[in-house]
Amino acid sequence: MMITIDASGLHYRKLNEQIRKALATGATEILIKNANGQRYIGTGISGNQRIVIEGTPGSDLAAFMDGLEIEVMGNAQDGVGNTMNAGRVIVHGNAGDVTGYGMRGGELFIRGDVGYRVGIHMKAYKEKQPVIVIGGRAGAFLGEYMAGGVILLLGLDLEPGREIVGNFCGTGMHGGTIFIRGEVEPYKLGKEVRVVEPTSEDEQFIADYVARFASYFGDDLSRIVAKPFKKLIPFNKRPYGNLYTPY
Repeated sequence: MMITIDASGLHYRKLNEQIRKALATGATEILIKNANGQRYIGTGISGNQRIVIEGTPGSDLAAFMDGLEIEVMGNAQDGVGNTMNAGRVIVHGNAGDVTGYGMRGGELFIRGDVGYRVGIHMKAYKEKQPVIVIGGRAGAFLGEYMAGGVILLLGLDLEPGREIVGNFCGTGMHGGTIFIRGEVEPYKLGKEVRVVEPTSEDEQFIADYVARFASYFGDDLSRIVAKPFKKLIPFNKRPYGNLYTPY
């Protein structure tokens, strides 16, 4: 059963009440029209239903979410997937700062650019392996303090003079993996990471996720995979251990 909600003029609490009521009464898909900055859509909700959003949802979309699929037909604001446990978010435009903050499961697919500190404190939890796929570029501090999971940065359609990632990429990183399509200047990287070539297993992982990205957004798969990827990994599992007094 599909339900349509017009978010025009709705306070975010009223909108989220309507979403939860619709899901509780059997809706398998919700279409939200005219979203305009309403926060916390999908926050803390479990299940396998689907939400499609027309307009721009506010901050903390899918925060603490545990299984829904949310598709945004435009841009999203800050904090997409904040501490997300499971599920999937597909954004056809750009996403803001701290996307994937503390994320410990699920998947984010962003067609455009993302802001600063994306994937900060991202972690794997038991069998869960969070993944963020970014079609455009990322701002500074990508993967800051990253402890697990995977980030794929594709750098598609970059404007002349714009680099694929900002400064301090991987600063404090002590787990997980970042794959960057193309080259990244060494001065862009935090001192805790090093660049290696992907393994054959990595290449299969990349191919699978890039194929899904291309299918979601109608991109040309062959032109994406034609450019090689670099793999960023931490070389110190406890980079700040010397800050603590041993017992």
